[in-house]
Amino acid sequence: MPKPKKTRKNAAGTPATTALTAAGTDFTVHSYEHDPAAPSYGEEAAQTLGVAPERVFKTLVASVDDRLTVAIVPVSATLDLKALASAVGGKRATMADPAVAERTTGYVRGGISPLGQRKRLPTALDASADAHETICVSAGRRGLEVELSPRDLASLTDAVVSPIARA
Repeated sequence: MPKPKKTRKNAAGTPATTALTAAGTDFTVHSYEHDPAAPSYGEEAAQTLGVAPERVFKTLVASVDDRLTVAIVPVSATLDLKALASAVGGKRATMADPAVAERTTGYVRGGISPLGQRKRLPTALDASADAHETICVSAGRRGLEVELSPRDLASLTDAVVSPIARA
């Protein structure tokens, strides 16, 4: 994929792209036709966009010691709940109820972006992101991804960068 271009127009029109534009961050929006029958949103994005799965990151919402927390991990990996809890200073983590995740973030499952959420949540980004110049995350809608540098993503979300994924 080419280096992201500075996008000033908010053509995608999501809270995520609005937040990126307001912050003056370099990013590129990639859209594709979402297939409702696809078994995995992230894998569908990687395959459809022709991006290596380790560069496409999924946004998961977990509960760490009863506090909602965002975890951003490659679609080619799974979230290590113990590692997530440790990364954010907690003891125990479980996956959040999908309805609670949707209500809290303002996004629907499969389109939850780590950016522009309704309520700012503690966030952890898997350390593997640093191996890439750019990564893709949901832009806030199924079939819409945003490409940006992992450092910009970590900065904009105040994310802890830590190894929270396992293959």
